[in-house]
Amino acid sequence: MFRRGVLRPRGLLCVLVICLGLLVANPAQAEWDSGRVIIGPANGDALHVMSFNLRYASPTGPNSWPQRRPALAELLRTEQPTVIGTQEGLYQQLQDIDHDLPDHYTWIGLGRAGGSRDEFTAIFYDTRRLTPLAFDHFWLSETPDVIASRSWDSGSLRMATWVHFADRHTGAEFVVLNTHLDNHSEPARRHGAELVRDRLNTFTVPVILTGDFNVPATPSSAPYRILTEGAQLTDTWTAALDHRTPQYRTWHNYRPLVSSGNRIDWILARGSHTIPAVAINPSAPGGQFPSDHLPVQALITFS
Repeated sequence: MFRRGVLRPRGLLCVLVICLGLLVANPAQAEWDSGRVIIGPANGDALHVMSFNLRYASPTGPNSWPQRRPALAELLRTEQPTVIGTQEGLYQQLQDIDHDLPDHYTWIGLGRAGGSRDEFTAIFYDTRRLTPLAFDHFWLSETPDVIASRSWDSGSLRMATWVHFADRHTGAEFVVLNTHLDNHSEPARRHGAELVRDRLNTFTVPVILTGDFNVPATPSSAPYRILTEGAQLTDTWTAALDHRTPQYRTWHNYRPLVSSGNRIDWILARGSHTIPAVAINPSAPGGQFPSDHLPVQALITFS
């Protein structure tokens, strides 16, 4: 676990009405201006949740980490999510993000090969708003409590990190679980989703699930059915009735954005009261995409 100090809350930087006004922008605007707010800092009781596959920190171009780091820093400083579920981050990359974010952010994570080795499913959060009460990690395998364990012909080590938070503002408690399903093996994705479902079903407080699931968010996808039906999770994208951005394909691989494309990055929730807004953020500050994925964002209230 890696943490920094907790600071006192300060004033929020925008109001929800202004932020939501930006969400109904012209779908033809595929290129967003540098600094354009898509959702922005949470207002009132809402939590601003982001799921973001960071793309591992390659030192060589094109789209190397040194090229992408400033764009990612600008995007996160503009949006200021309350909590961010990240995938593929390497230890030094996460340290760089920690440095680039304001001091009131910190993170919890463990490398999937143990310690600081290999990729993380790290969770960043705003310490002015959230206090971690408990956290843990498990591996998507037949022996989930064994570090670096692998099963079901998985192409890579896969894991999940969860944090039980208390919300200072509302007094609510909730769990954020962040994961990254396998890209190689359909059985590994299915069994991994079943394991995540079973772990989520042990929690009695509301839950938020973030991740890169490597399959579209449709009922024809087994992981989607397992999680939405078996864990009674709501897809925040479909639950937000009015305020959403265009639905871009979330994995773009640095190519032109595809409208109405597949969402393989999701935010699911159980116990939510309202989903005021959702977004797939196409921002590319300075013409540089921060990752080969687009971040997915949602405003969620539990009160």
